[in-house]
Amino acid sequence: MNRSVQTVDDVMELLDLLFAEQADRWTARAGADWWDRFYADRDRPVPFFRSAPDESLVAWHTEGRLAVGPGTRVLELGCGPGRNAVWFAQQGAEVDALDLSGAALDWARERAQEAGVSVRFAQSDIFAWPDGREPYDVVYDSGCFHHLPPHRRISYRALLESMVRPGGSFALACFAAGAMGSEAPDADLYREGGLGGGLAYSDDELRHTFGWLDEVELRRMRDYPDDSPVFGEPFLWAGLFRR
Repeated sequence: MNRSVQTVDDVMELLDLLFAEQADRWTARAGADWWDRFYADRDRPVPFFRSAPDESLVAWHTEGRLAVGPGTRVLELGCGPGRNAVWFAQQGAEVDALDLSGAALDWARERAQEAGVSVRFAQSDIFAWPDGREPYDVVYDSGCFHHLPPHRRISYRALLESMVRPGGSFALACFAAGAMGSEAPDADLYREGGLGGGLAYSDDELRHTFGWLDEVELRRMRDYPDDSPVFGEPFLWAGLFRR
């Protein structure tokens, strides 16, 4: 059948295919295999391979801006090897943590077991996470959003609208323009068929994208050394929003 585009989801899937398969980091088509290879060598000097939560999460929680405790329902998008999911669980939260990579999730489960906490890890495309679930108190994304192509920002907003409860919080860490990631215009990304390793965003672009939420704080992540109990790299934005 050549005329298969009938729904918005069909349009999104068609636009996904405009990108080269080797550039795909967000679908099960190729993203899962790419991330499995990425996580295969756990000894690689990758900053976020450390078992340490994002400094912004810890700071917001300490300052009382992000309420996390027993009974808090958390959804993490693109959890990788589980460092933030484990931290949420250590605060008493009930955590669902999604990732495309089975290799990352194996590592994450080991970390949760070592920490003595329970996390529900699931291998899933974030846009395929089952509808009909009760919205969450917190949705967190550390490094997933900047790997999405422009058209998937629409899908991402729909996901947040369904998954963040009224009064709940959304927080993210993503590439900052001028520091890390591609700053090519959206149209050029489709012409080139790639995302340049991830998209950089300015503070104004993030405020425009998430302007339907109330901004609590948007700042650059603070720099922390490798032996710190928290993870912090200044090439990332740290943003906290409330619905």
